[in-house]
Amino acid sequence: MSDVSVSLVPDGFPVPAPVTPPSDMTTATQRAGMAAAQSGAGGVRQLLRDYVTLTKPRIISLLLVTTWAPMVIATRGWPNGWTLLWTMIGGYLMAGGANAINMYIDRDIDAHMPRTKLRPIPSGRMSPGHVLAFGITLGAAAFAVYALLVNPLSAYLAMAGLLYYVFVYTRWLKRTSPQNIVIGGAAGAFPPLVGWAAATGEVSLTSVYLFLIVFFWTPPHFWALALVKQKDYGRVGVPMAPNVWGERETMRQMLIYTLILLPLSLGPVTYGGLGPVYGVLATALGLWFLRDVVRLMRAANFVQPAWTLYRNSLLYLALLFAAMAVDGIVSPGAEVSPGLIFVQDPLVASAAAAGR
Repeated sequence: MSDVSVSLVPDGFPVPAPVTPPSDMTTATQRAGMAAAQSGAGGVRQLLRDYVTLTKPRIISLLLVTTWAPMVIATRGWPNGWTLLWTMIGGYLMAGGANAINMYIDRDIDAHMPRTKLRPIPSGRMSPGHVLAFGITLGAAAFAVYALLVNPLSAYLAMAGLLYYVFVYTRWLKRTSPQNIVIGGAAGAFPPLVGWAAATGEVSLTSVYLFLIVFFWTPPHFWALALVKQKDYGRVGVPMAPNVWGERETMRQMLIYTLILLPLSLGPVTYGGLGPVYGVLATALGLWFLRDVVRLMRAANFVQPAWTLYRNSLLYLALLFAAMAVDGIVSPGAEVSPGLIFVQDPLVASAAAAGR
């Protein structure tokens, strides 16, 4: 894995001294690390906190929303309780395993960024080998949960998401291309496919639309954070878009992806995969998201608008998928699978169809 030169930092950008950022501009992981540094490492409590930190629970909470909503849409109501429970448990374990392995791979650059230097490995509270073993164990446990208690298709899709995140994004693209978050970000779009497959044993047109919604949402979401943290990425040689293309071009690309995302999010309405309730809510949410992107582009000082966009984009995706779930409950007669792409388990698929 080759590092990109730190000369990617734009001219005139001094190397920042480590500072404590404002409380409203820190991550949960960073705050947990600060607490650990202040209280001292060690003890069962701290060990448990570090295990939770490795899984990045706040990120996983959004992934679980994008897993749950497709299950509601696919079944046109509340999915089977046991299937839902095991799908959520498997989803947390799989995403947590991927995040832990990500921290193992990125341990060298994490040590040099204020946002990540207090994570368990760079802080010295956990060894790299221990974290890697933890991540692999979580991934294996998740695959077993899906394969044995849900269905094999969901297990394969969930594992594909982990492998894509670890090898395509973290191991390959993150340090070599400004397109890292575009191509590699597809890993975060696997949960809708997993949720749909868990509920139906199928991958259908609607589930692919949900995959694409998350895919096109990811660049403007993550580049908003990259604008705020570009000095951190530049000092460790990670070629995030603002460091390579510049701030204005990054914002222009964010607008392009947003303008693709908004009509794409309404795609399932055009053939009845989702109904008018979702259509109205998705339109309102899309305009809200677009407003934040435009405000960022017009701002003289982009830091606070970029941070606001980053936070609001998380809320946007959560509310968008919640709107899908609401539509799935109140529109029981809609056609949810007009274009079947793949069937893994005919028994699961037929049972889901009978439930609809």
